[in-house]
Amino acid sequence: MLEPAYQADVVIVGAGVAGLSAAHRLTGAGLTTTVLEAAPCVGGRMATEKVDGFRLDRIGQLLSTAYPELTLSPGLDALVLRPFAPGVLLHSDGSRHRAGAQPGAGGARSARGALHAVRALASAPRPGALPRPGGLSKPRAAAPGAVAVPPRVRAGAPLGTAVDQARLGAALTRLAATPVEHLLRRPEAPAAQALAARGLPARTIDGFLRPLLAALLCDPALTTSSRCADLALHAFAAGRLCLPEGGADVLPELLARTLPAGTVHTGVRVTSVSTTEVATAEHGVFRCRAVLVATDARTAAELLPGLRVPGFHPVTVLHHTTDEPPATGASLVLDADRGGPVAHTAVVSEVDPSRAPAGRTLISSTVLGPPPAGVDTAVRIHLARLYGVPTARWETLAVHHTPEAVPAMPAPHDLRRPVRLLAGLYVCGDHRDSSTVQGALHSAHRAAAAILTDLGAAGSLHSADPAPTAPRQAAA
Repeated sequence: MLEPAYQADVVIVGAGVAGLSAAHRLTGAGLTTTVLEAAPCVGGRMATEKVDGFRLDRIGQLLSTAYPELTLSPGLDALVLRPFAPGVLLHSDGSRHRAGAQPGAGGARSARGALHAVRALASAPRPGALPRPGGLSKPRAAAPGAVAVPPRVRAGAPLGTAVDQARLGAALTRLAATPVEHLLRRPEAPAAQALAARGLPARTIDGFLRPLLAALLCDPALTTSSRCADLALHAFAAGRLCLPEGGADVLPELLARTLPAGTVHTGVRVTSVSTTEVATAEHGVFRCRAVLVATDARTAAELLPGLRVPGFHPVTVLHHTTDEPPATGASLVLDADRGGPVAHTAVVSEVDPSRAPAGRTLISSTVLGPPPAGVDTAVRIHLARLYGVPTARWETLAVHHTPEAVPAMPAPHDLRRPVRLLAGLYVCGDHRDSSTVQGALHSAHRAAAAILTDLGAAGSLHSADPAPTAPRQAAA
């Protein structure tokens, strides 16, 4: 028998969330699709290591319930988002203070997630309120060699006066209600420079917005485009910071599991691509009508000469366990003083109990930029100050350093980098949009729309270019 002219309508190179999401949209439109992944498993940078019953993310990327693509992407109906307590818990000068909690913010998806969100809202301090007696841990006797500073609670720190806090709350409320299209028309500058022009007190900017944006963008110097920073703050103000239940790898695994059987092939290394075929190292040539490169930015540039490789933000994530968890609940803790290497930390097992064995505590902390020498020791010293408890006896479960964790988005940054290179050859990923899970999924949406248009099946997709962060929220 003669071999068919092609083996699939579309071959997708890369089984990260962008490639898998595009595969869902294309197969849903009736196209045969093959996904090739060089690694032995799907997910790319959204990987989770399993150690003694713990589920340890390699990159501590934060999600938001306000990311519309988490709702719009086919295959993610069963995804459960576990929200942090509203706002963030700022540490400054030995005290902890809740900031940025927005009334009515979107909560978890699914009945279980919604119940978790309601409980978190009921137990968390009100915006600007002092913690209830017993809400913060009492200082324990320090173990030999440990550094522990008992927390103090100061009204208004580190945001300034009650008037300053009210101005911040009003600004976040306005931002949540601002259409995304208006944010994208604002003048563009580096985020650090643009903050000074926003009319908020310097104390609020330095004590809250800078550490928050550094955590959201993985960019401690805030060289990121102010438009991308505005989108990150918009998602923070309109929704809730959250984690996928079970670990970061649950999201790509869910996408892969709900594709037709035989769609995804792992352990297949692609060596070259064209508009009609994909050559592999060990598995021959796959012929097709269109090729979508959905790899990381560097690999995409190797397959598509001339594609620009962006800079990257390195990220190091450290995971610890202890028998006596810090009493911060499900809060994301930021250091407003920036007095150590930790950008943000959380008792993750309080946010998502499935990430730790019963009766055990998982504390995950993120270091941005190049890690210091002796990173574990430096982080333990910093965590002792942030949590106000000794950390010398904490057990280190893993230290994950990813040099090219997040593509940089310096100003000026094009949030709509082309996904159609020429008829039959396309590219998607977080390096084509914003450097977030939302950006990766949205670039896949755009690429799938372009492919369907070129192959004459555009009617199967409602929109070729939906808003990047339209304020569609999950049910609370």
